[in-house]
Amino acid sequence: MLKPLSVQLYSLRERAQKDFIAVLKDVAKMGYKGVEPAGFWNLRPSTLRKVLADLGLEMYSSHSPWARINNLGEAMDIADMIGLKKIVCGYGPDDFKDLDSIKRTADQVNTMQEFLERNGYTLFQHNHAFEFERLDGRLKYEIYAELCPKVKFQIDAYWSTNFGQENAVENIKKFAGRTILIHMKDGILHQKKAEQKMVNGILDRKIELVPLGTGDMDIKGVIAAMPDTVEAVIVELDYCNIDMTEAIAKSYKFMTENKLALGNK
Repeated sequence: MLKPLSVQLYSLRERAQKDFIAVLKDVAKMGYKGVEPAGFWNLRPSTLRKVLADLGLEMYSSHSPWARINNLGEAMDIADMIGLKKIVCGYGPDDFKDLDSIKRTADQVNTMQEFLERNGYTLFQHNHAFEFERLDGRLKYEIYAELCPKVKFQIDAYWSTNFGQENAVENIKKFAGRTILIHMKDGILHQKKAEQKMVNGILDRKIELVPLGTGDMDIKGVIAAMPDTVEAVIVELDYCNIDMTEAIAKSYKFMTENKLALGNK
Protein backbone atom coordinates (compact mmCIF):
# COMPACT_ATOMS: atom_id res chain seq x y z
CA MET A 1 0.00 0.00 0.00
CA LEU A 2 1.32 3.45 -0.91
CA LYS A 3 2.30 5.67 2.00
CA PRO A 4 1.46 9.39 2.10
CA LEU A 5 4.12 11.78 0.83
CA SER A 6 5.21 14.54 3.21
CA VAL A 7 7.95 17.16 3.03
CA GLN A 8 10.44 18.25 5.69
CA LEU A 9 10.02 22.03 5.80
CA TYR A 10 13.69 22.51 6.68
CA SER A 11 14.15 22.12 2.94
CA LEU A 12 12.33 25.42 2.42
CA ARG A 13 13.72 27.27 5.44
CA GLU A 14 15.09 30.26 3.52
CA ARG A 15 11.64 31.09 2.17
CA ALA A 16 9.90 30.09 5.40
CA GLN A 17 11.72 32.70 7.44
CA LYS A 18 10.30 35.37 5.11
CA ASP A 19 6.76 34.03 4.53
CA PHE A 20 5.95 30.70 6.15
CA ILE A 21 2.28 30.76 5.13
CA ALA A 22 3.23 31.18 1.46
CA VAL A 23 5.50 28.14 1.72
CA LEU A 24 2.70 26.03 3.19
CA LYS A 25 0.34 27.14 0.43
CA ASP A 26 2.90 26.19 -2.23
CA VAL A 27 3.44 22.76 -0.69
CA ALA A 28 -0.31 22.15 -0.64
CA LYS A 29 -0.60 23.31 -4.25
CA MET A 30 2.16 20.89 -5.31
CA GLY A 31 0.03 18.07 -3.93
CA TYR A 32 1.93 16.94 -0.85
CA LYS A 33 -0.19 15.09 1.68
CA GLY A 34 1.64 16.48 4.65
CA VAL A 35 4.51 18.43 6.16
CA GLU A 36 7.12 17.83 8.81
CA PRO A 37 8.00 21.14 10.49
CA ALA A 38 11.47 22.04 11.79
CA GLY A 39 10.60 25.23 13.62
CA PHE A 40 7.37 27.20 13.44
CA TRP A 41 8.74 30.48 12.04
CA ASN A 42 6.94 32.69 14.58
CA LEU A 43 3.59 30.95 14.18
CA ARG A 44 2.00 29.65 17.35
CA PRO A 45 1.83 25.84 17.24
CA SER A 46 -1.95 25.99 17.54
CA THR A 47 -2.12 28.47 14.64
CA LEU A 48 0.07 26.24 12.48
CA ARG A 49 -2.23 23.31 13.17
CA LYS A 50 -5.25 25.34 11.99
CA VAL A 51 -3.46 26.63 8.86
CA LEU A 52 -2.50 23.09 7.88
CA ALA A 53 -6.06 21.86 8.38
CA ASP A 54 -7.40 24.69 6.22
CA LEU A 55 -4.92 23.75 3.46
CA GLY A 56 -5.74 20.03 3.67
CA LEU A 57 -2.27 19.14 4.93
CA GLU A 58 -1.50 16.52 7.56
CA MET A 59 1.30 16.58 10.10
CA TYR A 60 2.49 12.99 10.44
CA SER A 61 5.58 14.03 12.40
CA SER A 62 7.58 17.07 13.43
CA HIS A 63 11.16 18.00 14.25
CA SER A 64 9.75 20.58 16.66
CA PRO A 65 9.76 19.73 19.48
CA TRP A 66 13.18 18.03 19.61
CA ALA A 67 13.51 15.88 22.72
CA ARG A 68 16.45 16.43 25.06
CA ILE A 69 17.01 15.05 28.52
CA ASN A 70 16.08 18.39 30.15
CA ASN A 71 13.09 19.55 28.06
CA LEU A 72 10.64 16.65 28.04
CA GLY A 73 7.81 18.57 29.72
CA GLU A 74 8.02 21.34 27.14
CA ALA A 75 8.33 18.77 24.33
CA MET A 76 5.14 17.03 25.41
CA ASP A 77 3.26 20.33 25.69
CA ILE A 78 4.24 21.35 22.15
CA ALA A 79 3.42 17.88 20.81
CA ASP A 80 -0.05 18.23 22.33
CA MET A 81 -0.52 21.64 20.69
CA ILE A 82 0.23 20.25 17.24
CA GLY A 83 -1.68 17.02 17.79
CA LEU A 84 1.14 14.48 17.85
CA LYS A 85 1.86 11.56 20.14
CA LYS A 86 5.39 10.95 18.86
CA ILE A 87 8.47 13.06 19.55
CA VAL A 88 11.83 13.05 17.77
CA CYS A 89 15.38 13.02 19.09
CA GLY A 90 18.76 13.03 17.40
CA TYR A 91 22.45 13.42 18.13
CA GLY A 92 25.77 14.65 16.72
CA PRO A 93 28.97 12.94 15.59
CA ASP A 94 30.60 13.09 19.06
CA ASP A 95 27.70 11.12 20.51
CA PHE A 96 28.59 8.18 18.25
CA LYS A 97 32.37 8.55 17.97
CA ASP A 98 33.29 5.41 19.98
CA LEU A 99 31.70 2.65 22.05
CA ASP A 100 31.71 4.65 25.28
CA SER A 101 29.98 7.56 23.53
CA ILE A 102 27.36 5.25 22.04
CA LYS A 103 26.67 3.74 25.46
CA ARG A 104 26.22 7.19 27.02
CA THR A 105 23.88 8.22 24.22
CA ALA A 106 21.85 5.03 24.56
CA ASP A 107 21.54 5.51 28.33
CA GLN A 108 20.15 9.00 27.80
CA VAL A 109 17.73 7.82 25.13
CA ASN A 110 16.50 4.98 27.35
CA THR A 111 15.76 7.47 30.12
CA MET A 112 13.82 9.73 27.74
CA GLN A 113 12.01 6.84 26.08
CA GLU A 114 10.81 5.37 29.37
CA PHE A 115 9.58 8.74 30.63
CA LEU A 116 7.76 9.60 27.39
CA GLU A 117 6.20 6.15 27.14
CA ARG A 118 4.79 6.48 30.67
CA ASN A 119 3.13 9.69 29.52
CA GLY A 120 1.70 8.21 26.32
CA TYR A 121 4.29 9.32 23.74
CA THR A 122 6.50 7.44 21.29
CA LEU A 123 10.15 8.50 20.98
CA PHE A 124 11.72 8.16 17.54
CA GLN A 125 15.20 8.99 16.34
CA HIS A 126 16.43 10.65 13.17
CA ASN A 127 19.84 9.58 11.81
CA HIS A 128 22.61 11.22 9.83
CA ALA A 129 25.60 9.55 8.17
CA PHE A 130 27.92 9.14 11.16
CA GLU A 131 25.64 6.58 12.85
CA PHE A 132 26.23 4.37 9.81
CA GLU A 133 30.00 4.33 10.13
CA ARG A 134 31.47 1.04 11.31
CA LEU A 135 33.08 0.19 14.63
CA ASP A 136 34.93 -3.13 14.79
CA GLY A 137 33.12 -4.19 11.62
CA ARG A 138 29.60 -3.39 12.86
CA LEU A 139 27.39 -0.43 12.06
CA LYS A 140 27.40 1.99 14.98
CA TYR A 141 23.61 2.17 14.68
CA GLU A 142 23.35 -1.61 15.13
CA ILE A 143 25.28 -1.38 18.37
CA TYR A 144 23.18 1.55 19.50
CA ALA A 145 19.89 -0.17 18.56
CA GLU A 146 20.77 -3.15 20.75
CA LEU A 147 21.48 -0.83 23.69
CA CYS A 148 18.13 0.99 23.47
CA PRO A 149 15.65 -1.61 22.20
CA LYS A 150 12.46 0.43 22.52
CA VAL A 151 13.23 3.64 20.62
CA LYS A 152 11.67 3.84 17.14
CA PHE A 153 13.47 5.05 14.02
CA GLN A 154 12.98 7.62 11.32
CA ILE A 155 15.51 6.27 8.84
CA ASP A 156 17.05 8.79 6.48
CA ALA A 157 17.77 6.44 3.61
CA TYR A 158 20.39 8.64 1.93
CA TRP A 159 22.37 9.19 5.12
CA SER A 160 22.20 5.47 5.88
CA THR A 161 24.47 4.86 2.90
CA ASN A 162 27.25 6.81 4.64
CA PHE A 163 28.00 8.48 1.30
CA GLY A 164 27.83 5.26 -0.67
CA GLN A 165 29.74 3.06 1.78
CA GLU A 166 26.62 1.15 2.82
CA ASN A 167 23.49 -0.18 1.09
CA ALA A 168 20.32 1.83 1.79
CA VAL A 169 17.97 -1.04 0.92
CA GLU A 170 19.73 -3.45 3.25
CA ASN A 171 19.66 -0.89 6.04
CA ILE A 172 15.91 -0.39 5.63
CA LYS A 173 15.52 -4.15 6.00
CA LYS A 174 17.91 -4.28 8.96
CA PHE A 175 15.91 -1.75 11.00
CA ALA A 176 12.47 -2.55 9.56
CA GLY A 177 11.01 -3.79 12.82
CA ARG A 178 11.35 -0.38 14.47
CA THR A 179 11.06 2.06 11.55
CA ILE A 180 7.96 4.28 11.57
CA LEU A 181 9.03 7.05 9.15
CA ILE A 182 11.35 7.37 6.15
CA HIS A 183 13.31 10.43 5.05
CA MET A 184 14.06 10.40 1.34
CA LYS A 185 16.69 12.52 -0.35
CA ASP A 186 18.79 11.93 -3.47
CA GLY A 187 22.30 12.85 -4.44
CA ILE A 188 25.67 11.80 -5.69
CA LEU A 189 27.12 8.86 -3.80
CA HIS A 190 30.75 7.72 -3.68
CA GLN A 191 32.09 11.26 -3.54
CA LYS A 192 35.71 11.99 -2.82
CA LYS A 193 36.60 11.40 0.81
CA ALA A 194 37.57 15.04 1.28
CA GLU A 195 34.02 16.06 0.39
CA GLN A 196 32.33 13.52 2.64
CA LYS A 197 31.83 15.50 5.79
CA MET A 198 29.18 16.77 8.15
CA VAL A 199 29.49 20.01 10.08
CA ASN A 200 27.81 19.80 13.50
CA GLY A 201 25.46 17.15 12.18
CA ILE A 202 24.43 19.30 9.21
CA LEU A 203 25.22 18.61 5.60
CA ASP A 204 28.27 20.46 4.26
CA ARG A 205 27.40 22.41 1.13
CA LYS A 206 30.07 20.54 -0.82
CA ILE A 207 27.83 17.47 -0.82
CA GLU A 208 25.65 17.55 -3.92
CA LEU A 209 21.98 16.81 -3.39
CA VAL A 210 19.56 16.71 -6.29
CA PRO A 211 15.79 16.34 -6.84
CA LEU A 212 14.54 12.84 -6.13
CA GLY A 213 14.98 10.51 -9.07
CA THR A 214 17.96 12.35 -10.57
CA GLY A 215 20.76 11.04 -8.32
CA ASP A 216 22.32 7.72 -7.34
CA MET A 217 19.85 6.58 -4.67
CA ASP A 218 17.93 3.36 -5.22
CA ILE A 219 14.67 5.01 -4.20
CA LYS A 220 12.48 2.33 -5.74
CA GLY A 221 14.41 -0.35 -3.88
CA VAL A 222 14.06 1.50 -0.58
CA ILE A 223 10.30 1.89 -1.03
CA ALA A 224 9.94 -1.79 -1.96
CA ALA A 225 11.82 -2.81 1.20
CA MET A 226 9.94 -0.40 3.46
CA PRO A 227 7.95 -2.07 6.28
CA ASP A 228 4.21 -1.59 6.73
CA THR A 229 4.90 0.21 10.00
CA VAL A 230 6.06 3.31 8.08
CA GLU A 231 3.44 6.04 8.41
CA ALA A 232 4.79 8.48 5.81
CA VAL A 233 7.62 9.03 3.34
CA ILE A 234 9.17 12.45 3.87
CA VAL A 235 11.10 14.33 1.19
CA GLU A 236 14.05 16.28 2.53
CA LEU A 237 16.78 18.16 0.70
CA ASP A 238 19.18 19.92 3.05
CA TYR A 239 20.57 21.76 0.04
CA CYS A 240 20.18 21.31 -3.69
CA ASN A 241 21.85 22.10 -7.00
CA ILE A 242 18.73 23.98 -8.21
CA ASP A 243 16.11 26.28 -6.67
CA MET A 244 14.74 24.51 -3.61
CA THR A 245 11.04 25.06 -4.34
CA GLU A 246 11.54 23.66 -7.85
CA ALA A 247 13.46 20.70 -6.43
CA ILE A 248 10.70 19.89 -3.94
CA ALA A 249 8.09 20.08 -6.73
CA LYS A 250 10.17 17.80 -9.00
CA SER A 251 10.66 15.35 -6.15
CA TYR A 252 6.89 15.20 -5.59
CA LYS A 253 6.35 14.50 -9.28
CA PHE A 254 8.91 11.70 -9.34
CA MET A 255 7.53 9.98 -6.25
CA THR A 256 3.87 10.15 -7.26
CA GLU A 257 4.20 9.48 -11.00
CA ASN A 258 6.28 6.39 -10.24
CA LYS A 259 3.70 5.26 -7.68
CA LEU A 260 6.24 5.32 -4.86
CA ALA A 261 4.10 7.41 -2.51
CA LEU A 262 0.64 8.90 -2.31
CA GLY A 263 -0.06 12.58 -2.97
CA ASN A 264 -3.19 14.70 -3.32
CA LYS A 265 -2.83 15.01 -7.11
